[in-house]
Amino acid sequence: MRIMGLDFGSRTVGVAISDPLLITAQGKEIIRRDRPDKLRQTLARIEALITENEVTQIVLGYPKNMNGTDGERVEKTKEFMEMLERRTGLPVTLWDERLTTVAADRYMMEVGIRREDRKGQVDKIAAVFILQGYLDYKKNEEK
Repeated sequence: MRIMGLDFGSRTVGVAISDPLLITAQGKEIIRRDRPDKLRQTLARIEALITENEVTQIVLGYPKNMNGTDGERVEKTKEFMEMLERRTGLPVTLWDERLTTVAADRYMMEVGIRREDRKGQVDKIAAVFILQGYLDYKKNEEK
């Protein structure tokens, strides 16, 4: 059993997968598309990753504003969530993604990844932060 974390953006989806014990999240890949409304190939790739990794649940980043209100991407994210549920049959949990991109960028700076290389990796690292936050929450909830 593994959980998949997704950072859904207008042209990319960062993907992270948990280990089988649901302790750590690892960045898997970034799925890119040419247009924001072209999701068929994105969904097909997510389905393939679900099968390859025996995923049983999806955690999707929820783009709230810093003040807790719904951001402009919320509606698109909810639509994507419904597509994921319909297409995969898996439960999808929305998880607050505030500051994950900032944290991902900061992390890459700290480990010495050059600026021009960071842009290509930030969505995958943000997906790791989303999923790891969820895993940590679930672990603490069990105590």
